[in-house]
Amino acid sequence: MTRLALLRHGHTHWNRAGRIQGRSDIPLDEDARSELAGCRLPDPWAAADIWSSPLLRASETARIVSGRTPKTSDALTEMNWGDWEGLRGIDLIADETSGYRHIEDWSWDFRPPHGESPAEVWTRLRPWMSGLRQDTVAVCHIGIMRVILAQAWGWDFDGPAPFKIKRNRLYIVDMNTMTADPDPVRLIKHGPLP
Repeated sequence: MTRLALLRHGHTHWNRAGRIQGRSDIPLDEDARSELAGCRLPDPWAAADIWSSPLLRASETARIVSGRTPKTSDALTEMNWGDWEGLRGIDLIADETSGYRHIEDWSWDFRPPHGESPAEVWTRLRPWMSGLRQDTVAVCHIGIMRVILAQAWGWDFDGPAPFKIKRNRLYIVDMNTMTADPDPVRLIKHGPLP
């Protein structure tokens, strides 16, 4: 059985400001680096292959929690948010002409202006996922995780998601059955390293 463990990158100053990052290469902030330095991958995930998005916030998270340099794939790059990148979701929702919608109202074909739909993200993820041959940790982005977990849960971006993505947790998908474990696995907290 091949399993894929998805881990969301640590916070950036754009996350904390509610700005849509998309493909903007925003690094982790200092608080995130400090928090992640006190975490590690739990067994048996510590020995799994480690992959990440090539964006700094993901690759740095992967290095900190695994102690290894991850392999990177463009397939794991965050969803392209097009014209909305850098803007705040709260401001887009307040502007009735923006076309922005809450995720519960998206559909697989919902696309930001000049951006990418969940269906298009799934199309670019499938070849990378089909190449996995052993347990793998992928440090990536909430958009990537939503698409993979939507497939694993059979959710069509219609109504509340059957999962909630939190930081510092592994979301496990069985790649043979394309099903998700219902309970995420927390990263292990440890004291300062000598």
